[in-house]
Amino acid sequence: MKKFILTLFAIIFSQVNSYSEEIHFDNEIYKLKFSALAPQTQGYGNEYYKDSENVSNWTKMIGIYYYPLEDNPLSYTRNFSEIVENTDNSILLKVVENKKTNKAVISFLVNSEENSQKFFEYDAYKFEKHPTKGIVVSKYAVRYKFKNDDEINKIANFVKESNDKYLELLIISNTPSLIEKDISI
Repeated sequence: MKKFILTLFAIIFSQVNSYSEEIHFDNEIYKLKFSALAPQTQGYGNEYYKDSENVSNWTKMIGIYYYPLEDNPLSYTRNFSEIVENTDNSILLKVVENKKTNKAVISFLVNSEENSQKFFEYDAYKFEKHPTKGIVVSKYAVRYKFKNDDEINKIANFVKESNDKYLELLIISNTPSLIEKDISI
């Protein structure tokens, strides 16, 4: 009986957390600050940022996106990785597919500039089936600002050392349910 109650409590707790407007990832807390229906995918996208950051000014973020018109996470990942490989300012780091679970992860770097500040954006994505229809995409992104070649080398070494960790964290993390309401902070 005690085991049954603990199991029931765990199920209820996980359901409550799955609709939370906060995500805990890699010992940091991210709050839902953007949610909207995307016209291109016809599904909602939720973006979570650190407390003092937002859509236009962030260093780290988590995104959860729903693509109701897609049906194959592995095929989508392959197409996505081809786009990354064929983009001049991007470097594909890793693609891992699991055919048994029908999930995949991908990571890459994007060299970019905004407001005269150069940075690399590290992106790690997980693609998986949605429980009812379509696919769900989870994203973890970090922006690394730099001014010179020494900083670029430090960033490259850090990303090289931490890439597998972030991909594994995405793989083992439960994907939160989408919150379907318009939010723009």
